[in-house]
Amino acid sequence: MVGVMTIIMGLMMLLISRMSNFKWLPGDIVIRRKDFVFIFPITTMIILSVIFTVVLNLISRFFK
Repeated sequence: MVGVMTIIMGLMMLLISRMSNFKWLPGDIVIRRKDFVFIFPITTMIILSVIFTVVLNLISRFFK
């Protein structure tokens, strides 16, 4: 169940980033060099963690 939700959220983020100008949130670390790009989306991970926690808590209460 968690794996399916992770895949769905990843696809949603991909679609949102392609449809709008959504690239990175403030607080995400992006280092660009000549031949190298390093992206560490810490703010995005925190927000997704909160969303996952709320959704999984709602699902667990629904199925009790």
